[in-house]
Amino acid sequence: MSWRLKRLRYLLQRVGGSMAQRGLRGTLARIAQEFQQRPEQDATWQLEALDAPFAPFAVPCSEMPRVSVIVPIHGKLAYTVACLRSIARHGATAPFEVIVVDDASPDHSAVTLAQIDGLRLLRNERNLGFIGSCNAGAAAARGEYLLFLNNDTQVTPGWLDRLLDCFAEEPGCGIAGSRLAYPDGRLQEAGGLVYADGSAWNYGRFEQRDDPRFLYRRDADYVSGAALMIEATLFHDVGGFDRRYAPAYCEDMDLAFAARAAGRRVIYQPESLVVHCEGISSGLDPFAGVKQCQIANRATFADKWQAALQRQPAPRTPVETAIHHERWPHILIVDALTPDAARDSGSLRLLNIMQLLRELGWRVSFMADNRAATHDEIVQLGRVGAHALCKPWSPSLVTWLRREGATLDAVMLCRHYVAAPNLDLVRRLAPQATVLFDTVDLHFLREQRAAEHTGNNTLARQAELSRHRELALIQACDITLVVSPVEHALLARELPQARIELLSNVHEVYGRGAGFTARSGLVFVGGFNHPPNEDAVRWLVSEIFPRIHAQRPDIALHLIGEIPEAARLSLVTPGVQIHGRVADLTPWMESCRIALAPLRYGAGVKGKVNMAMSHGLPVVATGIAAEGMQLHDGDEILLADDAEGFATAVLRLHDDETLWQHLSERGLDNVREHFSFEAARAALHRVLPLPANTGDNLR
Repeated sequence: MSWRLKRLRYLLQRVGGSMAQRGLRGTLARIAQEFQQRPEQDATWQLEALDAPFAPFAVPCSEMPRVSVIVPIHGKLAYTVACLRSIARHGATAPFEVIVVDDASPDHSAVTLAQIDGLRLLRNERNLGFIGSCNAGAAAARGEYLLFLNNDTQVTPGWLDRLLDCFAEEPGCGIAGSRLAYPDGRLQEAGGLVYADGSAWNYGRFEQRDDPRFLYRRDADYVSGAALMIEATLFHDVGGFDRRYAPAYCEDMDLAFAARAAGRRVIYQPESLVVHCEGISSGLDPFAGVKQCQIANRATFADKWQAALQRQPAPRTPVETAIHHERWPHILIVDALTPDAARDSGSLRLLNIMQLLRELGWRVSFMADNRAATHDEIVQLGRVGAHALCKPWSPSLVTWLRREGATLDAVMLCRHYVAAPNLDLVRRLAPQATVLFDTVDLHFLREQRAAEHTGNNTLARQAELSRHRELALIQACDITLVVSPVEHALLARELPQARIELLSNVHEVYGRGAGFTARSGLVFVGGFNHPPNEDAVRWLVSEIFPRIHAQRPDIALHLIGEIPEAARLSLVTPGVQIHGRVADLTPWMESCRIALAPLRYGAGVKGKVNMAMSHGLPVVATGIAAEGMQLHDGDEILLADDAEGFATAVLRLHDDETLWQHLSERGLDNVREHFSFEAARAALHRVLPLPANTGDNLR
C-alpha cells in the first residue's frame, strides 16, 4: 500500500474526531490538503541533509551540565546524525550534555556515533523500547533538567534555552514542551489536549506555524515527548515514564498528568521550535507496528486517570473551546498600538502588567486598535502569555466580541481615544465583564501643561476637550487606573464617586552592575514620538549640555530613542552621541555615570527615571520628571528646573562618589517599594480579584 493511501486510511480513521474539532468543511479541507503538492522542506530553513556523507564532529558536552539531552534511537542512523548535527550547530547558552541511548539498533549506529566527540553513548543489551530507553538515559543523566528529544528531530536556535526559561519564569513549572513543526513548515503540535474519554488532540496540527494562536505560552494538558523538558527530581519522583505503556505511546500524556497530580504545571513554549519528521521511528499507520499500541495504551491511560479525566472537556468539544477548559478568567486588553518594550515605557508597563495578570491566573488576549502587530511584537506578547489578536489572523473587534464576548470577565481599554469609541461596544457584547479604563497618563493634564509651557491657546482648548472626554470615561467605566499619586488625588477631587486605583510603572529591579569609577558619560532615553521628550532633548542639547561641555569636554552625552534623521542634524554638537532606538538599554544603564530627565512638561510617571534607578543609575531630573514618584532632592535624586542649576547638579554628581553611591542605593530602594513587580502584583490583586468560580480549576 502506498504511503499516500496509508495516510488516507489514517485520516479517515480520525475523521470522527476531526469532524467535531474542525467541522465538516475543515475536515474535508484537511483531507484535500494531504494530497496537495508541497515542498519537502520549508525554504526558510536550513535543515541538515539526510544524505550527507558522515564525517566525525563534536557536540557540546559539559562536565557539570544543567540539562541532559536524552535521545533514544533504534536504527534510522541518518536521522540521528542530522539531529546531532543540528544540536552541534545551534548549541545553547546553558551547559548541557547529550546522551544517545542505542536501543539495540539493527544497523551500524553505535559504531558511527562512537566517532562523535562529546557524545555520551549508552547501549541497551536488549531492545527496551522507547520508554525503557528514555528511563535508562534518565538514570545516567547528570543534569538538573532532562530534555527528551526524538532522533527524527532537528533543533533551531533557542531550542533548549527557551524551554529552560519556563522553569525560571513560570511559577510551578514542572514540564515544558516545544512547538513542533513538519519539515515542510506546517505546524505539527502546539501542546496537546486531552478529552474526558482519554482521547487526545494535537492542537494546531497542520496549521500555519506562525499563527498567533500558537505563539503564546500557556498551560497544556500535555506536551509531546518528541521535545519535552522536565525537572530530573520530578521525573524520578513520579517514577519516570510508566512502563505499563511499553514499548511506546501515551507515556508523555501520562507523565504530564503525573506532574499535575504532584502540583506542577505543564507549559507549552512556542519560542522553542523543533522540526520533527513525524512517523520515521514508528510509522504513521495506527493499525501496524508499534503505532498500534496507541489504541491499547489509550485504554490503559483512561483507566489509570479516570478521576482526573472527569475534569477534562467532553469528547467532540470544539478544540478552540476545549483548549481553555480550565476556565482561567479571561481579560481582553485594547491599546492604541501593540506594545514594544524597546519603543516606550508605556509598552514595558503594559507587557509587565500582562505578565502579572497571567501569574495571577488570568487568560490574556490583546488587540491593538489598528489590529497591527509585527512578528517580533507577537512573540513579545507570547513571552508573557498573551494572545495577540491581529491582522490577518483575527477579525475586527466587533466580530471577535460577538464570538468571544461571553467568555470575558474583564476588559481593559487603554488611553481615552481608544476607550471612547469602544466602550459602548464592550458594554453591549460583553455585559458581564468588568471594564477598566487605563489612562496610561492623564492626557488632559499633559496637554494643559504643554499649553502653559508653550502659550498655545489652541492646545489649551484641546486640553479642555480631552478633560471632558477623560472625565466622562472615568464616570462610565467600573475602574480607572492611573500611574501617579498626583493624578489619583486630582481625580479623587474631581470625581469622588468614581473608583480610581493606582497601578504605576512596573520594573524588574536589576541592581547595580559596575561601580562609580568604571562608568562615564550621561544618558537620556526617549523618542521624539512623545512631544515632552523632543522638547527635553532640544533643551538639553541647546542649553544644558553646552554648560557641562564647557567645563568638562571629556563627558559624553548619549541620546537613545527614535529621533528623525532631519532632527538629528540639528542635534549634532561636540560631545553628543545619537544612538537612536536600541533593543536593549542595559549597556548604557551599566556603563553611564548619570541618567538625565530634563522634562519641562508632561504627566504620569516617567519610565526613564524608573528604568535608570532599577539599574542603580543615579538620576538628575526636573521636578515635573520626578512628579508622583516619592522622590526627594538629595536623597533619591537631584532636582533642578533651570539650565544652569541642572548643569551644576550634573557636574556635582559626576565627581562626588559618595553622593553617587547614596543616590544609587536610595533609587533602588524607591523602585523596590513603589515600582517593582511585587508592588504591582498587590495592586492588580486588589483591582482584579479572581472570580469565585475559577480558583479550584487553576493549575
